[in-house]
Amino acid sequence: MLTTSICRQDNISDRQDRLAESLAKVYTRLGDNQRMLLEYKFFEPAFYHTDVPDWGTSLLHCMALGPKAMVVVDTGHHAPGTNIEFIVAGLLRAKRLGAFDFNSRFYADDDLIVGAADPFQLFRIMHEVNINGGFDVGTPVSYVLDQCHNIEAKIPGQIRSIMNVQEAVAKAVLVDQDALKKAQLAGDVLAGHEVLMDAYNTDVRGLLREWRSDKGIDPEPMKAYAASGYAKKIAADRVGGNQAGWGA
Repeated sequence: MLTTSICRQDNISDRQDRLAESLAKVYTRLGDNQRMLLEYKFFEPAFYHTDVPDWGTSLLHCMALGPKAMVVVDTGHHAPGTNIEFIVAGLLRAKRLGAFDFNSRFYADDDLIVGAADPFQLFRIMHEVNINGGFDVGTPVSYVLDQCHNIEAKIPGQIRSIMNVQEAVAKAVLVDQDALKKAQLAGDVLAGHEVLMDAYNTDVRGLLREWRSDKGIDPEPMKAYAASGYAKKIAADRVGGNQAGWGA
């Protein structure tokens, strides 16, 4: 059996020490209105060992640094079957959830439209955010899209992602929390499930159209973008230019 000393090209503990040292140097330079967000990813660039492969590693570094250091949850950065809503609840409980990078995945970090693979998971995540203060006024949680649209047009893809998040949030805040707590305390699994499914199966699109109208926003964002002619305008403006890519 080979020993770990010759199975690796570097020392795991030493790498963590160097990472902690470099993060600490950056942390000391943060301004009054700045904070540090540390993301994690269970593989990439390496498969056997990545320095911040999970939320626990990220959280440990953040706790060692101080209150301005918080964890980023990228919804595509998890192994299949990971209970992301548990991670979200835990980080909110510790007041260390700093941001979301929203996307969706089937296999690995596919960077699909958020909710494309599992919209019910997105709802469950938003439910935990709601009940743990992630939507409160003054929340430190930032909500960001981190996606790579290769088949669908990029701007409409972003619009669809925002709409998917809005729908998940609307359904999450519709959960009857009193009924859910009553079912949980009674150990009534089916009743609790029914409460969640009642909210999830609610068609909130009409409510969101009204909400957008009240804010002076077009109630149908996808149709508004298609009718704006902006896609044709930017395509015409960029004739003869160089297409951007990963190497740009």
